[in-house]
Amino acid sequence: MVFIKYKLSIRISDCTRSASQSTVDSSEVRRFRLLASKWWDEEGEFAALHAMNDLRVPFVRDNLLTVHRARHPGKPLAGLRVLDVGCGGGPPLGRLGANVLGIDPVEESIRIAQLHSSHDPDLRDRVSYRACTLEELSGEGEGERGAAQFDAVVASEVVEHLADLETFALCCSHVLKPGGSLFITTINKTKLSYALAIVVAEQLLRIVPRGTHDWEKFISPEELERLLGSNGFTVQSVQGMMYSPLSGAWSWTDGTAINYALHAVKEGHGVEDSSSYPEEHTETTHS
Repeated sequence: MVFIKYKLSIRISDCTRSASQSTVDSSEVRRFRLLASKWWDEEGEFAALHAMNDLRVPFVRDNLLTVHRARHPGKPLAGLRVLDVGCGGGPPLGRLGANVLGIDPVEESIRIAQLHSSHDPDLRDRVSYRACTLEELSGEGEGERGAAQFDAVVASEVVEHLADLETFALCCSHVLKPGGSLFITTINKTKLSYALAIVVAEQLLRIVPRGTHDWEKFISPEELERLLGSNGFTVQSVQGMMYSPLSGAWSWTDGTAINYALHAVKEGHGVEDSSSYPEEHTETTHS
């Protein structure tokens, strides 16, 4: 027990030191500050990212339900605390019953998100927002606020915009409860992803604003799994995703050469065994 406490104290102090190395890329913040007013337009420049909710929300829901025993008809995620890094999926998860905190370093994005959720009575008591970084939130909590307070962290289309993935992984581990889940959707680093995500999506079809992505910041599932493994996570599933410009819809694919979704669990006790439950959930595997 003494060794476990000592090891935990090392991890917390490491995260505090790492917080001085910001995950935030200032050039990315400037870019998204200019785009903040357009984010909640589901038919606008970010329509493709809004459409991703059709896949990522069930992906989060179903994987969480495999590790949590409670069943709440109509609100399956009731009682769970979720941290939404980048505010990509907070409202849909709130409608499923989760208590969601959305964070983003761009204050304009937070104000617009707050305004958006204030019009939905189903979200007022479940979804809240803060203008801060992940490392700032994590650094609050050698005590109680930052450390081990969330059942899940969702970072959708976020990691490809960060300055320091090591800090990101360490701080995610710090704010998650033992057995907590980390959900990431991002873009693989392949020649095909460069051709489709940048040349086609940005430059030709303008599916997302030009300059949104930097191919050098993309990360492969294998690299991401190694990074997470070194920070106390075990990857449970990786699933490829594909966007169709013709239909405006996303679908699951067997390959991960372009987009993919990943579910990892923080090592440690706390995950509830759901093997005795007959309810079936979609299983995902490495591609």
